[in-house]
This record gives sequence, structure tokens and C-alpha cells, in this order.
Amino acid sequence: MGAGAAFDFRVSLVSPGSMETYCPGVGTGGYTSCRYGDRAVINLARWATAVPHYEGDVATYRRYVVNHEVGHVLGNGHVRCPGPGQPAPVMQQQTLDLQGCARNAWPYP
Repeated sequence: MGAGAAFDFRVSLVSPGSMETYCPGVGTGGYTSCRYGDRAVINLARWATAVPHYEGDVATYRRYVVNHEVGHVLGNGHVRCPGPGQPAPVMQQQTLDLQGCARNAWPYP
């Protein structure tokens, strides 16, 4: 995008039971968050409690999930952990597994 260009998108906080309504066919299982069109859809249950392997670090998880789903809206796909103990890339599916990486909320830590 050049100077003066804009990108419009929405970030929505949605209950687990409504995830498939906002993300039809994505297969969230009511557990994960998703991107659908120009909308980053954040699962309310994950927002409230994060995931077990985040060990109660809800604040970091919240930053991660918003950055991850907005990353999808901007066209980024999933990536894998680069190596044990390294910061997990923000586009890694950290909700499902850290794959040996350290939790990380930022695109460029």
C-alpha cells in the first residue's frame, strides 16, 4: 500500500457457540479463533482464559491472538516453530501447540 492507502478490517470478540456463524466452514470447533474475510474473530473463551500451555499468562495470549488473526487479515499464513526455546512466530498456531517454542505475542520480538 502506498502513502495515504487505508485498510479496513474488524476485530470481533465472539462466544464459542457463535464461532461457526462468524467463520463458516473454517472448522474452529468452537475452540480456536479465526479470520473470515476482513474480520479477525477472537474466541471469547480463549480471550477469557487463554490456553493451558500459556500457564495463566492471559495478557500475552490476548496480544498474540489479536496479532495472529489480524496477520491473517493482512494475508499472512501459518508458520512453524523455528527451534526449541526460540520465540514462537506470531503466525504459529500457538493456541494449539507451542512446538517447543516460547510463547510470544509480537510479530517482531
